Amino acid sequence: MAGDAMPTFCISENHCGTHAPIWLNGTHPLFHEGIVTLPVCASFSDNCCHWNASVDVKACPGGYYVYRLPRPSVCFHVYCGHFYDICDEDDCSGPRCPESNCRCTSGTVLGPDGQTCMDVNECEQSNGGCAEVCVNTKGSRRCECGPGRVLDKDGRSCREIAGCHVNNGGCSHDCSTTLDSYQCHCPRGLELGEDERTCQVPVQCDSSFITVSVPKDLVGGLELFLSNSSCRGVSNGTHINLSFSLKTCGTAVKVTANKIVATNMVTGLPRSSPGSSGDLIVRTSRLVLPVTCEFPREYHVSDGYQASLRSSILELAGHSEGVFWFSLELFKNAEFSEPYHTPPQLRLHDSLFFGVEPKERVEGLSALVESCFATPGPKAEQALKYFLIKDGCITDETVTQYSSKDQLSKHYQVPVFKFIGNDNRQVFLHCQVLVCGAGDIRCAQPCQGRVRREVRPEEPEEQRTLTAGPIIILT
Repeated sequence: MAGDAMPTFCISENHCGTHAPIWLNGTHPLFHEGIVTLPVCASFSDNCCHWNASVDVKACPGGYYVYRLPRPSVCFHVYCGHFYDICDEDDCSGPRCPESNCRCTSGTVLGPDGQTCMDVNECEQSNGGCAEVCVNTKGSRRCECGPGRVLDKDGRSCREIAGCHVNNGGCSHDCSTTLDSYQCHCPRGLELGEDERTCQVPVQCDSSFITVSVPKDLVGGLELFLSNSSCRGVSNGTHINLSFSLKTCGTAVKVTANKIVATNMVTGLPRSSPGSSGDLIVRTSRLVLPVTCEFPREYHVSDGYQASLRSSILELAGHSEGVFWFSLELFKNAEFSEPYHTPPQLRLHDSLFFGVEPKERVEGLSALVESCFATPGPKAEQALKYFLIKDGCITDETVTQYSSKDQLSKHYQVPVFKFIGNDNRQVFLHCQVLVCGAGDIRCAQPCQGRVRREVRPEEPEEQRTLTAGPIIILT
């Protein structure tokens, strides 16, 4: 990076000596603001913000800026520097003249050094007046629209595309006209995305592994690799397959209001020499394939007073895109290392050790047990239930929480009990668990008394419950 400062406007791809230049998508801070975190974008494939991240910026007394730049996950993501224009001297003398004799052009403002004209990010105010997407440019801004829509005559509003004759109907590949409308189609091996316009490569999402299969006839002659370029595709003759997990190959994991989102990037560049696959020619210069898997944050797990068998793991789909696997285990002692493999027979006053265990442990994620309750039968919906944990708080004073080896495991101990009645010799446990990301307020303050948690609009009304058991109470 070189120049006066990072550019705060979109830099087109194939500039700054790289394919995907990175620019600062915000306004530089003032000196009194200290260290400020701002977003950055990488321009690629006609998208000014194809990839995004955050950097720390500080304005210094000498009129310059200092940046803390994270290492990009892709080799051709390069941070840009920019030589800004110097202000024009304003010939003025007398008491009515401004303090500075420098004048900057429209769309720029005088920088802290008193001579450099820094760009103004018009998109930071009311989205630049754009109806959908605002892209900051040098000295100005431009409005853009999402797939299937184009700018109206006012240059700000967006309208639907009338058919295939306008921008291919917004279709990423094939477009065909019907009697009163149009449809997008995909080549063999691809599927139409949720926007019904963009063709996507099928992705198999699982908390233990993610698999991408790219049809070979679409990428012949290209070498495919993930964000960590050491993770490369393997050909099976018809497809190029890439497999990775939430913890490998540069996968980024973040937590939103109700989802765990894992992202990676498949990049394809021409081979330097013919490979063993027999490719002799190449039909495209590059491939960029963002991969996203979404997993739900919240679900219920249930168990009786017996071990939750390893094959009996709750599977809950999130928008048909992925599953995150947890199980409710019953352990023999406070070491929480040896689960029961057959239904235990326990006596009153014995200790019951139980815990929530993930199948895959992912750094940066944690779990909160929002509630745990017991029922005399296998169904969690029955009226008779006894709460051990409610609203993140332990409600039975005999329950003890143990420290766990990671943030996704939760371990507890409680004296064995039974429901009143000679026929009630079985007990089943049911727990509601929430997955959290770093800095999540709900998990940072787990016990919130009896305050009812708001239902998020995207949460499913019905949730699948895993049930097993029972424990036999010996009297």
